[in-house]
Amino acid sequence: MGLFSKIKEGLHKTAAKLGHEIKRIVTGSPKLTGQTLEQLEHALLAADLGMAMTQQILAAVKKAYESQGSAGLDVFAIATAEVERSLSSTNATLHHHAGALTVVSIVGVNGTGKTTTSAKLAHLLQSQGKPVVLAACDTFRAAAIEQLKLWGTRLKVEVIAGAYNADPAAVAHDAITAAKARGASYLLVDTAGRLHTKSNLMKELQKVHRVMGKQLPDAPHEVLLVLDATTGMNALQQAREFHKAVTLTGLVITKLDGTSKGGMVVAIQKELGLPIKFIGVGEQPDDLQPFDAKQFAAALFSEK
Repeated sequence: MGLFSKIKEGLHKTAAKLGHEIKRIVTGSPKLTGQTLEQLEHALLAADLGMAMTQQILAAVKKAYESQGSAGLDVFAIATAEVERSLSSTNATLHHHAGALTVVSIVGVNGTGKTTTSAKLAHLLQSQGKPVVLAACDTFRAAAIEQLKLWGTRLKVEVIAGAYNADPAAVAHDAITAAKARGASYLLVDTAGRLHTKSNLMKELQKVHRVMGKQLPDAPHEVLLVLDATTGMNALQQAREFHKAVTLTGLVITKLDGTSKGGMVVAIQKELGLPIKFIGVGEQPDDLQPFDAKQFAAALFSEK
């Protein structure tokens, strides 16, 4: 299955619901009335596109109607173009420290799929010929260490881990030493899930990052927040709080295939200006894909 097909399949629930609503609204009224615009607004907000993006789309629809009339009005094409323009405004490429180790910290709340994302990202980077080491810095959930080790065995990626309840900062320190010694291109650090409302846990994450920065200048070079698409706009508050605590460089959106609220990707990027680096559209190792704004926008407003 090609990349666009995977994204389209992942966004199927969102696109089907959104497409049905837009068609119903547009075919029900030959003219663009205040009521039509209000219904469009409800449909876009229901898909969790957020108020800012919704207003941007509605303004573009009104402008097109005023210049072309209803005959030339293609709401799907207009919405696709506006979303693509917004999502293309940030750099979605993963940072690569040429000739040196690049450290990527994977953060987020419990249950978003950080450990699986770390493993899938390792698989993706390996497929690009970039040697990877994984660090099991979620030392509070015993299963997380075992889960990452199982992935490491399956993908043939070395995992640096400490004992259960070990200091995660110490594990991160050792992992950088090991990754440098092995000539790895990337070190992916799987951190413990933490509620964005718990300041003590956020301080611990800051400590992990400080220790890495002392061990290797500017580390971590990427801080990726993993968000569960099925939580809809609740993910926006998580992103705000994590961004305050540890300056995020990008987002990874998982479980897109299980939600009708895939528009939250657009809303979060629009508000925080953070690039979407990867999206998860399934359970297999190769179901984590680099984000493509054009393909995502096209899939989100797919009419079929």
